[in-house]
Amino acid sequence: MIKHIVWWTLKEEAEGATAAENAEKMIRMLRELDGRIPSLMAIEASSAIAATTTEQVDVILQTVHASAEDLQAYAEHPEHVKCVGFIKAVVSGRKAIDYEV
Repeated sequence: MIKHIVWWTLKEEAEGATAAENAEKMIRMLRELDGRIPSLMAIEASSAIAATTTEQVDVILQTVHASAEDLQAYAEHPEHVKCVGFIKAVVSGRKAIDYEV
């Protein structure tokens, strides 16, 4: 099993909206992927970041996939690609990690 975690910092304003508004839209878009991508076993997205976090984070995502191939299929899926287009327009930074469990 592969877990994929991504966290982003957002631009103060982008696409005619504030960072908070764009965070809400990102989270909604990401959560709507649930059930639409066969290789996506689970998905969580949030902007409720704990004060103890040591990184600057505005939005965090975790997805679960059966294999590295399934993670790649998720990354290339048209529904995911739509999200990526919006996300790239509103973020100022991105970090990610994938690991096997």
